[in-house]
Amino acid sequence: MSTPKKRRVLVVEDEVLVAMMLEEMLERLGYEIAATSSHLEEALQLARTASFDLAILDINLNGRPSFPVADILRERGLPFVFATGYGDKALDSTHAGTPVLQKPYSLDDFRRVLAAL
Repeated sequence: MSTPKKRRVLVVEDEVLVAMMLEEMLERLGYEIAATSSHLEEALQLARTASFDLAILDINLNGRPSFPVADILRERGLPFVFATGYGDKALDSTHAGTPVLQKPYSLDDFRRVLAAL
């Protein structure tokens, strides 16, 4: 009997320690890290070309919003969740209703939000 394929995740986070924590939590929950990016330009390129099943996007990347990355993912039909310490009020009107993972993360919140994708 074969094991189920792990879902691959794109992590977009500008804080190195937060990205490491995200990766560790994802791996504990049975996900595989497809790629990690901390810069908007690189994240845009990965969003266009990389192979993954879902993405976690920090809304604020070094002072720049990650909304253009979300737009590419939406066009590709790939699910994503925003990560922020500001809750869903940090979303612009175009992205209202997108799932939000509240910082600081808890494993249970993480599990619940990702399961809904």
